Amino acid sequence: MSLTRAEEQVMKYLWKLEKAFFKDLKQEYPDPKPATTTINTLLKRLIDKGYLNYKLYGNSREYYPLVSKHQYFSTHIAGLIKNFFGDSVEQFASFFTKEIEISEEEMKKLRDIVDKQIKAKNDD
Repeated sequence: MSLTRAEEQVMKYLWKLEKAFFKDLKQEYPDPKPATTTINTLLKRLIDKGYLNYKLYGNSREYYPLVSKHQYFSTHIAGLIKNFFGDSVEQFASFFTKEIEISEEEMKKLRDIVDKQIKAKNDD
């Protein structure tokens, strides 16, 4: 299940903080801060979608993510590859290296990463 940009923003703050009360979360937003009701609505939607939960301390809720940043972005990237590149990692890599401004040095680093992954798979 994908998240809206506003929901992703809440998750980014929670991933950064690891757990947070509402006031801590609201402080993360730049000025002008969104309305309390807006943030509360986003939190409720994220709970309903299974991305976060909370612990109750009296009347205060301490929110924490149920999905790690790594899990979310891995799933998100896999969905992009499936939906926009015909489930072809090769087409994704071709697009990525041709259409995104990447320096020669960055390309070499990418090649090193791929080479290390190939070596690791061969060593298994």
